[in-house]
Parts: sequence; structure tokens; C-alpha cells
Amino acid sequence: MSKTEQNLADAFAGESQANRKYLAFAQQAEKEGYKQVAKLFRAAADAETVHAHAHLRTMNGVGKTVDNLKTAIAGETHEFKKMYPEMTEAAKAEANKTAERSFNFANEVEKIHAHLYQNLLDTLGKTKENYSYYVCPVCGNTVEKEPPGTCPICGAKGSMFKKVD
Repeated sequence: MSKTEQNLADAFAGESQANRKYLAFAQQAEKEGYKQVAKLFRAAADAETVHAHAHLRTMNGVGKTVDNLKTAIAGETHEFKKMYPEMTEAAKAEANKTAERSFNFANEVEKIHAHLYQNLLDTLGKTKENYSYYVCPVCGNTVEKEPPGTCPICGAKGSMFKKVD
């Protein structure tokens, strides 16, 4: 990998992390009543997304939908088979229950994501079905069509799930 290719990969990672961090900062500012601060954090997060997408496109990181689904399946599978189990074990060894819980939630949801991506890959071009997804705000559980009464992963109420169209 050339220095520029590594720099693009590093910049993509940094911009992606900044986006997520600024959105979390915006939520906190909203909770504290600082609406203007929250707006700026959300605007900056959007700008970081523009940067991240530009870097990803420059790296030829966005392909045809079939290839993108395969890439997503591979990434999610790596996370739930290798990455999160190792992180969970480290958290257990360090008696960090909060991190262990966070890793366990993410691990369970990554399995679901891989399954959802695989289902769409398997039916790509064969169906015109159109439905919403719902995401649990506590653990990230992602479900099709309707939220459950209670999240089977973390126990959150289904009414808390965010609809994604």
C-alpha cells in the first residue's frame, strides 16, 4: 500500500469516527439545552461524512451493490466471529462489565446485520418488496418491518426503536 493509499484509509477512518463522535456530542448538547451547539455538531458531522465519502470513493471503496453487500457481510462476519469475541474476553479479564456489555450487544447485532445483508444479496433483483427497518437505541438491534414488543437483545421497549426508511 502506498503512503497516499494509507493516508486515504487513515483519513476515512478519522472522518468516520469524527462523524459519530460529533453526533453523540450533539445529543448531549441537546440534553443540556444547548440547541445551537447541537446544530453545529450535527452540521460538522455532516461535513465529516462528505469528507469520509470522498476518501472512500477515491480509494475505490464503493463498488456495485452486489460487491458492497459481499463486503458488508464479510465485515460483519469478521466482527462477530473474531473482533468482538476477543474484545469481550479482554473486557472480562479486566473486569470491565460496561465494556463487556457494549461488546456483547454489538456482537449479537453484527450477526443480525450479516444475516440481513445475506438475505438481500440472495434475493437481489428478484423482489420489489419495500419495507422499513427499526433500530434499537440501546443495543442497535436491527429488525425488518415492525419493531418487537421488547428487544430480545437488551430488553428495551419496542416503542423506543427508531424507524429507518
